[in-house]
Amino acid sequence: MQVPALAHGPDPAAIYPMPGQQRLVFLKNIINDPRIEVGEYTYYDDFRDPHRFLENVLYHFPFSQDKLRIGRFCMIASGAKFVMNGGNHRTDVFTAYPFPIFGQGWEQAFGPDKWPSKGDLVVGHDVWIGHDALLMPGVQVGNGAIIATRAVVTRDVPPYAVVAGNPAAVVRMRFDADTIARLEQVAWWNWDAAKITRNLAAICSRDLAALERAA
Repeated sequence: MQVPALAHGPDPAAIYPMPGQQRLVFLKNIINDPRIEVGEYTYYDDFRDPHRFLENVLYHFPFSQDKLRIGRFCMIASGAKFVMNGGNHRTDVFTAYPFPIFGQGWEQAFGPDKWPSKGDLVVGHDVWIGHDALLMPGVQVGNGAIIATRAVVTRDVPPYAVVAGNPAAVVRMRFDADTIARLEQVAWWNWDAAKITRNLAAICSRDLAALERAA
């Protein structure tokens, strides 16, 4: 008698990982823009149509070189938005008006290297982004962070911090500094699906020693 293979969670290549549920997608599998990188198992849940996610990536014009990078196992709620550097204007000169975008002689106002940029917008692994949260250009969100509903993130978020408000500020840390350092070292989100499945009890617990012993 053949023993069936053990299941190791949903297929990371699936668009709809929950049978019968089409408002939640594994985001990586519906993105076709090379400037957006999404890790496996990160999901986006939308009240209307999750395939409209790109509408939430704002000011990412064709000439933009910055990237949106989102790690593995992130949880993105409906309406969460990501503002890219195309929304920036120069503030170091007499006018913030973007003359060069109109061409027709105005492109000479300043060169392409003068456009303001804060770099890529980066979201770590295992990050929960709440409903209608807004992340501004160039912010870096650490692993395990939680972005509260309607938070406006204007600065970097430490790993395992909970932030809320406008502008978002740290409300609390989920764990103490030693625990956070050890969790970052374990980095369970990089494990393969079989190892994650074997150690779900430890991942979904507060037994850090058990997590560190995982094999």
